[in-house]
Amino acid sequence: MIIGSNLLFFKNLTSTNSYASGILKHENLQEGTIIYTNHQSEGKGNSGNVWESEDGKNLLISVILFPSFIWPAHQFFISMTISLGICDFLNRYIPECTIKWPNDIYVKNDKIAGILIECAVIAENIESCIVGIGLNINQDKFLSAAPNPVSLTQLTGTKYDLRECLNLLASDLDRRYKQLIAGNRAEINKEYVSKLYRLNKWSQFKDINGKCTGKILNTGDFGRLKIEMKKGGIREYSFKEIEFI
Repeated sequence: MIIGSNLLFFKNLTSTNSYASGILKHENLQEGTIIYTNHQSEGKGNSGNVWESEDGKNLLISVILFPSFIWPAHQFFISMTISLGICDFLNRYIPECTIKWPNDIYVKNDKIAGILIECAVIAENIESCIVGIGLNINQDKFLSAAPNPVSLTQLTGTKYDLRECLNLLASDLDRRYKQLIAGNRAEINKEYVSKLYRLNKWSQFKDINGKCTGKILNTGDFGRLKIEMKKGGIREYSFKEIEFI
């Protein structure tokens, strides 16, 4: 086992990703180490967003990886791999979840998990990756301005043992990471695309030119999102270049 072979628990942290970044500067941790906490005072999401989580209710973890076998230009495969691992875990309890590009995990139109991956790249090599995951498990109410959070307990009416959930999630992430190590990139990409939120459905988006109607087809090089535009043509978007409406 790689992911989950070493667990470091802290009752409170500002951010698991920030702690992981700091500890990597002066300690040699084994690959797959998971840092987890009951509460983050400054939990981080993509684009500087704050991740809301009630104390002791959800999974707040960072996984330390050393994926030197991945070229920096191909690091989106790490995002694909982690997204699929979270979906594997959730599918134990709920029938369907999707991946809102690039790596938010959705159940119908609600967000149940977020991923923040921070890679340290030196020259042409990925030195390390810190994979932050916030996964809503037992939280009953959300108080922030986030528009659509949901938890596993809200969906199923069941309360879950967080340590058991952590062990199962680690197992699912580990299996997917080993799939990436084995070089099964085509399979990973195919499964990732098949789970994309709004795949092959005409939907409203917003890009630099304003609102538009398009249909998600695939992901291209470097993880860019391919969208067929209703007015004609296919466009590709990098992260932050398009919004879902």
